[in-house]
Amino acid sequence: MSGTSLDGVDVAMIETDGKRIKAFGPSGYRPYTESERRLLLQALTEAAHLPQRDARPGVLQEAERAVTMAHAEAMASFIAQNRITSQDIDIVGFHGQTVLHRPAERMTVQIGDAAALAKAIHIPVMHDFRAADVAAGGQGAPLVPVYHRALAASLEREGPIMVLNIGGVSNITYIDGDTLIACDTGPGNALLDDFMYRETGQRFDADGRMASQGKVDEAWIAQALNDPFFALPPPKSLDRNDFARLILRDVSPPDGAATLTAFTAAAIARVVALLPKRPRSWVVAGGGARNFTMMRMLREKLRPAPVEAAETLGWSTDAIEAQAFGFLAARGLKGLPLSYPATTGVPIPMTGGVIARP
Repeated sequence: MSGTSLDGVDVAMIETDGKRIKAFGPSGYRPYTESERRLLLQALTEAAHLPQRDARPGVLQEAERAVTMAHAEAMASFIAQNRITSQDIDIVGFHGQTVLHRPAERMTVQIGDAAALAKAIHIPVMHDFRAADVAAGGQGAPLVPVYHRALAASLEREGPIMVLNIGGVSNITYIDGDTLIACDTGPGNALLDDFMYRETGQRFDADGRMASQGKVDEAWIAQALNDPFFALPPPKSLDRNDFARLILRDVSPPDGAATLTAFTAAAIARVVALLPKRPRSWVVAGGGARNFTMMRMLREKLRPAPVEAAETLGWSTDAIEAQAFGFLAARGLKGLPLSYPATTGVPIPMTGGVIARP
């Protein structure tokens, strides 16, 4: 999994039948280099003008090669470090790097050459998970709710349970018995990460230390929350750069970090009013779970419901999305649904994914 934070490639092994989680295997990480990250940021800019989803003009072709190579290297390192073989793995779920997501135009583009990856690692690769959903009129995102549901099945607690993933974009899964609802809630770490890199040269606000020293601009947040997106009911989804137009000007790094962190928390809290019932508990995964200032702000916004990091439940904060796409690959192999009307807005439950063989 290479997510909207553009930090690197997460790898995780999972044993599953596509319905239940039988065992978690090891996980790994291959960070992007600075040059690779700059290339991907350039690809995001150029992808805004793509005429069709399979076109790779200009820098996009180079970026696709870089993404493919990074995933091949991540897999080779993972297999070597964990002393497993390619024969131990039935299928690899390969999300690719999203460079454009405009479901209203029935366009979602994830770069990465699955055929080349399958040949490099000698394992079948399932890819292009979102296309069928978007082609059928769905949002194509989020796709992880079915995995969140499988994880939540092991928790002996009363619903509704909310699983919150804070990556570049934040998304939620609402689980209450047979009711499964999902959507993107707004920015996750993307605005904050971009601000930190621009102002300090740091790629993210480690532990939320910068934000903890700043003052939140509540007026700026109130204005930002006037965007019509926040009033839309689920399901709904975002492109990483949908809120890039929101710029903080003439602000110190601590105040900017504090304001953007608070904006993410406030946007997440706004979704509660759009749900059938208030969640009884929140489980937070993704990079945002390691931001102590983000977690403190979420607890303030979401009380009295408890807010806990996924790791406290034995779930993996860092590898959860990589695990999810392994789980989705297993479901895709069996033709099981990846998305539902209440998770992506697709008309009927939809399977997805395309297999590239070595």
